[in-house]
Amino acid sequence: MQSRFREASALIDLTPGLMKSLFHLEADEGVPMRELANHCGCDASYVTTIVDGLEGKGFAERRPHPTDRRVKAIALTEAGVAAKAQAMAVLHEPPAAFDVLSASEQRQLRDLIRKVAADPRRAATPWATPGPSS
Repeated sequence: MQSRFREASALIDLTPGLMKSLFHLEADEGVPMRELANHCGCDASYVTTIVDGLEGKGFAERRPHPTDRRVKAIALTEAGVAAKAQAMAVLHEPPAAFDVLSASEQRQLRDLIRKVAADPRRAATPWATPGPSS
């Protein structure tokens, strides 16, 4: 998975950390910088560096918050939406190892994984706990 993540980030010319931030953003709704800091698990002051990197690539823009003029919200530009879609396409491509499975077997595997992921007991298992971020 890490190599796929690096492949996707290289495709859109972002570091994996910036790409993670890109995935949290949308075009229509701006995300307050504080929320982006919480999502990334970093200090709010560091979000300025993240946003500067995304703005530098033309993928995001700062907007005034609709109800609080002290807050800046970050939203994707058209280029950011396209870059996010490109990266997601790479990440959603099945691994080459799955080629040994027929289309029917791949669908069955997908359905089984969805079933396990939807089980509320999953949160209690150690392997389901999110690991360190890239």
